[in-house]
Formats: sequence, structure tokens, C-alpha cells
Amino acid sequence: MLKVSPVILCGGSGTRLWPLSRSGFPKQFLVLSGTTSLFQQAVERINAITSHDITLDETLVVTNEEHRFLALDQLRELKTVNATLLLEPIARNTAPALTLAALRATEQGEDPILVVTPADQTITDQAAFTIALQQSVRAAADGAIIILGITPTAPETGYGYIKHQGNVKTFGEYSVAQFAEKPDATTAQQYIDSGNYCWNSGMFVLRASTWLKALNQFRPDIAEATQASWQDRSSDAQFIRPTKVAFADIPSESIDYAVMEKCPGSGITINMVPLAAGWNDLGAWDAVWQVGAHDANGNLMKGDAFQADTTNSLIYASSRLVTAVGVDNLVIVETADAVMVANRSQSQQVKQIVNALEAQGREEHTLHRKVFRPWGWYDSIDEAERFKVKRIQVKPGASLSLQKHHHRAEHWIVVKGTAEVTCGEKVILLTENQSTYIPLGEVHRLKNPGVVPLEIIEVQSGSYLGENDIIRFEDTYGRLV
Repeated sequence: MLKVSPVILCGGSGTRLWPLSRSGFPKQFLVLSGTTSLFQQAVERINAITSHDITLDETLVVTNEEHRFLALDQLRELKTVNATLLLEPIARNTAPALTLAALRATEQGEDPILVVTPADQTITDQAAFTIALQQSVRAAADGAIIILGITPTAPETGYGYIKHQGNVKTFGEYSVAQFAEKPDATTAQQYIDSGNYCWNSGMFVLRASTWLKALNQFRPDIAEATQASWQDRSSDAQFIRPTKVAFADIPSESIDYAVMEKCPGSGITINMVPLAAGWNDLGAWDAVWQVGAHDANGNLMKGDAFQADTTNSLIYASSRLVTAVGVDNLVIVETADAVMVANRSQSQQVKQIVNALEAQGREEHTLHRKVFRPWGWYDSIDEAERFKVKRIQVKPGASLSLQKHHHRAEHWIVVKGTAEVTCGEKVILLTENQSTYIPLGEVHRLKNPGVVPLEIIEVQSGSYLGENDIIRFEDTYGRLV
């Protein structure tokens, strides 16, 4: 029986899908196709590959500290999945991320086959994907590295390519001759015409020991630094945290650059299994349009959206009515705090807008107006000089941290559920239509002791209303800031 550990690489920021995707809530956690998020789809796809000779071990999710509760909440919706979250304190690309997973997988002296996938891709043909992945697992059992190569449908310039050679092997795999960077249009067409190239999917299948051995051969610096960080790890519940100081010393490198591109001709067996399963990495809004269900005029409409005499466009409405008249080939994406309009063919360039927002220190590149927290969420519905109004929802049984503010006072009005309010030495219960006042500098906490979500309206007033004006004394979720 072949034991498989699914590895979900869940650390990207998805800036080309701004304003829907932001670094605080990146694209892998969005529902862009189907009814579940891209992250949930990735987990479920791999957990569906069991067969008479393949069994599953725990799912290993490698994500960053900031997104741990987003990932955990979405995993809880997948009730049959047994998952552990490996938390990167600092972004160091995919090679260290996979190394963390390999170290975890070999902790008990075992050597499972790792099935490694990014968390932000779509597949439309699950059956074809399952067959290709099962072939890859069997092909990797004897120590080979297997990469899934996407059968190309067009001379795409936005993907890396894999050149394969030789006859088909036992499990449908081919030898990998070389990797090629993203080509120009002419070169891409030559690749397609040759019939010897596939797109690089970024999905790999290999034994944990195979990865560690190859990394030690090609990048011992990454191997040693990641091992040092792993050695002094800490854990709580489903989270495992490598040491932050040691992790900062790890060189940032991708799986491809660190190992895969060095394997052909090195003596390490690296093969490719072709995959034709409706794959898309949703790298830009044009890709979202491509995989969507179009109307008769080629439009993809999401939310409260209307069009007249509009063709080949994507209109995504999140919080209000969005209309388009007499336009073609556009992307129009609306959120509560931003609207983005782009020519569909130029949607890759959205990242330039995100970079400009970041350079100006604007929050829109990082957070939505509605911000999710481990205890629930808040929505900043209005603000001006010296005041801010928030709508806050707290999950049943959850609580905010015990905290205080140096620059603002707060008024809380309960609109749904029951609130347990700690204010200084006093603890009181409030129900619908009741309110309380938290003076500036007073230690306080909000808790939902009930079985239904608690909703309040919070009115802040003061000289500074930024989210970093929080001094935490106790926190259920281990947050320091």
C-alpha cells in the first residue's frame, strides 16, 4: 500500500486578482469557480485519489502566520479532512515550504509520497486529474520525481514549459529533458508545434526523502537553514511553527529553481505525467473569464450585475449594482471600497496598481473593508475625522482579546445576540438594543456567550483610529499585536 501525504502550498498573495484578492485575503481563499474556495478545492481534489493501492496520511497545509485562521476555518468546513498547518513566519518561497512538509512527513521515521500542489488552481475534469495523480504516485514510489505537465491548448507566454523525451514508461510518464522559462509568442508557438512540450503546472509527486536528498545535493544552504528552524519548532492545536529567527535566515527560492531545473542530466530521475483536465492557474482576471460560464454574448457575470450591448467581458459585483453598456473585452470588478476596470487582454498589469497603492501606504492593497478575524469579522461602514463606525460579528463562544486603546473610546450597541462585556473590573451582559461605553484607556473585552452570532455596531471616537492602536493583555488565539 502506498501512503500519500497531500501538501497544499498556500502562501501566495494573488495580486493580479485585485481588488477581490488582497494580501490579507488572497485568491486561494476566494470562491471564483464552483461553490467552494480554490484552497478547499485543492484539498478535496487530492483527498479523492485513494484507491486499492493508495491510502492517505494527514494533509499538510503550508501557509503563513497571517492566514492561519482563514485556512483553519475553511478546513473545518471539509469535515472528513485530517489536516496540520505548518506556519511560515516569513515568506521564503516554495522550496523551504516543501522542505517543512517533508520534515513533518518523516518525523515518525516514515517516508510517504508527497503530492504537492499550489492552493490557487482550478481543474474541471476531476476524473482525469485523479487518474493522472494516481499514475504519478505509482511512478514516484521507487524514488523518481514526477511533475505533472499540462497538455497545452495554446501557445501561452505566461507559463513555464517542460520539454519531455523518450517513450512512454510504465505509468504513462515521460523523461524530462529540460525546463524552459516563459517564452515569447514565437518561441511558444515553436514549442506547441514540436509536440514535445507541456506547461509547467507546479504540481509535483515524490517521496519526502527524495526531496530532502535532492535539496541537500543542489541547495544544502536551504536544507540546513530550514532544518535549523524546524528543530526548535513549537506547536499548538493544529498549528506547527518553525522558529522565526532561524526561518529568516533561509534563502528564498522556488521549488523549480532550487531543485527541479537542475535534475535533468544529474543522475536524479525526473519524469513527467501529462495532464489534460481543464487546468487553469487563474493568474489574472482574463483566466477567470476563460473558465467561467458565459452568456450568449460571451460575458461572465457575477453578483448584482447587468449589461446591455456588452460582449466578451467580465463584470463582478460584490456589494452593489454594477452595469455596463456598449463595451467589449473589459474586466470590471467592484468591491465595497474599490472599483477596477481593465482591458481583458491587459489584466496581468493589475499588479502595477497594487504596487502603486502599496508605495503610497494605502490599506486597499492589503485589506478589504470587511476584515475576517479568528473570532468573526468587522466591516468599517463609515469614517471621517475623529470617528469610525464598524459593524462587528462575533462567532458563538468566541471572544476578542482583552485589550485597551491609547487614542480612542468606543460605544457598542447590540443589534443581535447576547454580548458579555468586560470593562475594567465590571462584567455585564447586554442583549438586543442595549449599549455600553468603553472609555479611552480602559481595559476591555467583548465575548459572545450565546449559540447564535453576536452582532454589534461600534462607534469609535478619538484622535487616532488605526488598527495598530491595540494593546493586548490576553488573547485566545495567541496574537501579540
